[in-house]
Amino acid sequence: MSDENLLAQRFEEHRPRLKSVAYRMLGSSAEAEDAVQEAWLKLGRTDADDIDNLGGWLTTVTGRVCLDMLRSRTARREQPMDETFVPDPVIRPLTHIDPEQQALHTDSVGVALLVVLETLEPDERLAFVLHDMFAVPFDDIAPVVERSAAATRQLASRARRRVKDATPSSEPDAGRQKQVLDAFMAAARGGDFEALVAVLHPDVVLRADAGALVRGASASKRLQGAKTVAESAMMFARYTAAATVAWVNDSLGLVSVVDGRPHSVMSVTITDGRITGMYILADPERLDRLDVSGLDG
Repeated sequence: MSDENLLAQRFEEHRPRLKSVAYRMLGSSAEAEDAVQEAWLKLGRTDADDIDNLGGWLTTVTGRVCLDMLRSRTARREQPMDETFVPDPVIRPLTHIDPEQQALHTDSVGVALLVVLETLEPDERLAFVLHDMFAVPFDDIAPVVERSAAATRQLASRARRRVKDATPSSEPDAGRQKQVLDAFMAAARGGDFEALVAVLHPDVVLRADAGALVRGASASKRLQGAKTVAESAMMFARYTAAATVAWVNDSLGLVSVVDGRPHSVMSVTITDGRITGMYILADPERLDRLDVSGLDG
């Protein structure tokens, strides 16, 4: 085997972890793929014999690529993050586990957590993701953010507090998650408003992201409160009569597939038997990029 093929093989061994890092950094599967590809190109321009720890080197390089992408994204953004923003979900059939998607599924990287990560400053996000999620030492992260190790530690600490304060707790048991989802859909499809309100937390928050082209229209919204969300959920249920229960990131959700193409994806956070958060992606452009193979339409 040639040196180039051997290096490519070694890189592929690290690809799932690198994509996992990039996805947590960017909240976008397509951008994560781009970041990992850029890490490969950088490796090709480097003398691999000088790299003592290839996995560590690739992780920090991928982090640096993602940091540059986040900084560019922040510079282009004229306003704070749109409160209807929903990150790209990772969808898996209930009965199927793909090794690369499983890597994205680990560490409880829920949609709610990705929404919170999106509110962090780029340097904070990098320090938190690399250290807290992937155990990269601060001494290795510091050169990437051009700070001392102590200052980098403070970045991660500040991000950690914000994540802890803003990320809702979620029911870890899939069986109990499904019970709540089944009750939600039964009430919504049956038009039972009171039953629907009962399965929603009084302060439940709904985010519906229909995409940049139609954002601002009624399809994109942020709603709060059980009765307000219930009214919208009943309308949503009419369009998802054939929705399939699937893994959406780290928990169960609903995916509406028509003629093999996703029309909407809904993930939820559930606490103490009630839904506290709903995240609906209905952006046609982003939905077209999702892999829904194995889901029933």
